Amino acid sequence: MATAKPTPTDSLSFCLAQLTAAAGEGLRGGKDTATNETPLGRALLALRTRHVKAAGGIERFRARGGLRPLLALLRRAAAAGPAPSQTGPGSAPSSVESAASFGPAPSPGPAPCAAAAAPSPPARLRKTLDLALSILANCCTEGACRAEVRRLGGILPLVTILQCVKTDSIQNRTARALGNLAMEPESCGDIHSAGAVPLLVESLTACQDSQCRQSVVRALRNLADSPQHRLALAQQGAVRPLAELLAAAPDPALTLALVRALLELSRGCSRACAEQLSLGGGLGPLVGLASHPKRAVREATILILANLCAQGLVRPALGNAGGVEVLLGELRRRRGPSGASPASQQPLVRAVCLLCREAINRARLRDAGGLELLMGLLRDPRASTWHPRVVAALVGFLYDTGALGRLQALGLVPLLAGQLCGEAGDEEEEGREAASWDFPEERTPERAEAGSFRSLRSWLISEGYAAGPGDISPDWSPERCPPPPPPPPPEPAHPASPSLAPTSLRTPRALRTPGRSPATTAAEEPWGREGPALLLLSRFSQAPDPSGALVTGPALCGLLAYVTGAPGPPSPRALRILARLTCNPACLEAFVRSYGAALLRAWLVLGVAPDDWPAVRTRPARRSQHQQQHQHRELGEMLLQNLTVQAESPFGVGALTHLLLSGSPEDRVACALTLPFICRKPSLWRRLLLDQGGLRLLLSALTRPAPHPLFLFFAADSLSCLQGLVSPTMSPALLPAIPLDLDPPSPCLYEPLLGPAPIPAPDLHFLLDSGLRLPAQRATSATASPFFRALLAGSFAEAEMDLVPLRGLSPSAAWPILHHLHGCRGCGAALGPVPPPGQPLLGSEAEEALEAAGRFLLPGLEEELEEAVGRIHLGPQGGPESVGEVFRLGRPRLAAHCARWTLGPGQCPRKRALALVGLVEAAGEEAGPLTEALLAVVMGVELEGKGPSLDC
Repeated sequence: MATAKPTPTDSLSFCLAQLTAAAGEGLRGGKDTATNETPLGRALLALRTRHVKAAGGIERFRARGGLRPLLALLRRAAAAGPAPSQTGPGSAPSSVESAASFGPAPSPGPAPCAAAAAPSPPARLRKTLDLALSILANCCTEGACRAEVRRLGGILPLVTILQCVKTDSIQNRTARALGNLAMEPESCGDIHSAGAVPLLVESLTACQDSQCRQSVVRALRNLADSPQHRLALAQQGAVRPLAELLAAAPDPALTLALVRALLELSRGCSRACAEQLSLGGGLGPLVGLASHPKRAVREATILILANLCAQGLVRPALGNAGGVEVLLGELRRRRGPSGASPASQQPLVRAVCLLCREAINRARLRDAGGLELLMGLLRDPRASTWHPRVVAALVGFLYDTGALGRLQALGLVPLLAGQLCGEAGDEEEEGREAASWDFPEERTPERAEAGSFRSLRSWLISEGYAAGPGDISPDWSPERCPPPPPPPPPEPAHPASPSLAPTSLRTPRALRTPGRSPATTAAEEPWGREGPALLLLSRFSQAPDPSGALVTGPALCGLLAYVTGAPGPPSPRALRILARLTCNPACLEAFVRSYGAALLRAWLVLGVAPDDWPAVRTRPARRSQHQQQHQHRELGEMLLQNLTVQAESPFGVGALTHLLLSGSPEDRVACALTLPFICRKPSLWRRLLLDQGGLRLLLSALTRPAPHPLFLFFAADSLSCLQGLVSPTMSPALLPAIPLDLDPPSPCLYEPLLGPAPIPAPDLHFLLDSGLRLPAQRATSATASPFFRALLAGSFAEAEMDLVPLRGLSPSAAWPILHHLHGCRGCGAALGPVPPPGQPLLGSEAEEALEAAGRFLLPGLEEELEEAVGRIHLGPQGGPESVGEVFRLGRPRLAAHCARWTLGPGQCPRKRALALVGLVEAAGEEAGPLTEALLAVVMGVELEGKGPSLDC
């Protein structure tokens, strides 16, 4: 087979020579390329089809200097079109000469075109432009060529051609070249500066060819590379033609190009972009394309819809077009088991939250299951970054009674309480353009107001519930407040533009009465990241019976954690919520059942939070910590006083009596524990706790499984308070000032028998198991107890023995017995066998001595040994961990000592509770001795007895 004969165009050098020659010839001198371009045409065709498309061909073309003559040719060809009949002011010859230079054009805009109003160029010139533009567009697919074209000033000729030559094929290739050049940020800026955007928009509306439209759309998409450029494109009308084309149901390829371009233009959606897209009729087609079979079209469309939600002016129309259901469905799909990553969910979460700012969209969202979806986000720890945004969105439903009921049933209240002290998310705050569009005429230049708060305020004004923006209280309810002034007490208004930043706290603002001027408005109430959650909680607290949602362990813990742990002054709204709950009679039983009153006292008055029990949580030191503790104590006492007022009312007496006598076992225990905190009338607490068995019920519950993590702490505090009610005269000031273990010892009567010359001489020795012999006086020992009287002076053999064995005694245990037999009382010998605090008593020599004292019928010694154990283990050197050890000895008097140490009026609350824990553990299943000991101390039966020191 014969090979094809080589042609001159096979050589890149030949083609470049033809190109250079054509670029160097004048338009009206020598050979005119416009009329005789056959060699040039062949060279351009070869460059496009063979040399540039070959592997590495673009790089070789650039390296051989082909871009400079190619651009020069484009300049000459663009200026070679037929001139109009009359030269206008915008077609001066100097402009043409400037366009023919090789260097970068100094003019910021396109050169005036001599053929701007002329018909299409001749066929040969059109073919030259087609080929040259095609070569340039192909070369601009590589970064080095794009940089070279920009350096050589190739952007301005392209813009000039776009302006002058209105042929679809020329427009197509020019737009393609500009689109490729726009992939470089520097070139993109130059294209904008050259004025290409209006020409591209004009081309988009004028041309009918789909390929040309795709190239123009792609160029506009690449020109939207920054927020500034996207805004410039929207302001120059680039969005509306795209939307109109999309509404015309174009072919699939153009549809894909349009949605990709609109996706870029809608990033950080500007007002101009949203307006043009809406005016162009693009919302309906976009919603329809959200179910497109092609994934690229479908996903781009959904992101466009999500971006549009940033503009309040378009959200109502978007909702009417079905955008709410589309976005909810897509977010639900992405959150499914086979859903996408959290990063892909973020724009949809933001869009759904923004849709909650208009009433019409809130209704659609509620009907489409959006509340359940938002609650799922709040429950998801992986979505914690979005939690503040979601809570702020739910504020839009503040006065939607049906939605609030649904949210409460879904468990919103404990989630809101948990949000109060959570970490702030990294979501950006929305600008003014994202504000609710329910009442757009409210826009004021001096204040940026965003979110559902603006919407709610506008709605209240429109419905006549308030006279002006400053009169709005976020806790007013349309169902409960007659227009226009609300009933007292007033609730300070919320700020119109809440910030989700944790450090964004604003000064309080007092509620203005109708008719006052804005100049009289006081400082605003603090509104930090917890503001939306507190606003919703405040709304829930205004229900006739908020107990089921707010008076629960999680909700109270969240509120108290915020009040006591806020980095700055807590919001007054949180304090009002707590006050409102404690003043509501419907909440009394809930406070009792949930141990809420005990929690208020422990957390606020005593300063012991759940996280501080049993181990103390380390907190950063604060300079004003003492002042804060004082404020918390005052708050706790005020809240408990509110509960006391409710409890001592006729309704409260009936409710408490019903709980104690007819409630479930758990409710009865909770009622008995709570009564000492909220009942001050002796007739009431005596009847319920003493006459009707509430106290014994509480004591019997100590050894059962705890119904609350702080149950034993609450119980110890409750028993101590009840003891104070029974015996109010017992106060820390009446306790012994000198610790009992420092009392001076009595003279020892046994020591004279131990010396080398004992006086009187011993007439008896006791032999221990260890072989130790201890001297004694028979007559004195025989009178100490009936046991020794029978042993030493009776008919037993030991009465005639001088060496009497004492079995089962160690020397330390026998030492206090010998002292006691010889009349020593309080000489300190009983302290000998007692181990120091921290060492176990069971199995010790002290237990051995106590057992021997009982065996030898020495009750006085038993009492003295028990007193010694109490002095050492329940005195100033002892701690709450020693109480259980002492109780394990099983001695009734020691049990009473332990109960007095635990419930003493001067005892530290934490130590008291730890001691009770030890007592319960030591008692085990045998609750009788512990119950009797605590009951005796509470009732003051043994308060006259001498007990150990109660110093903390």
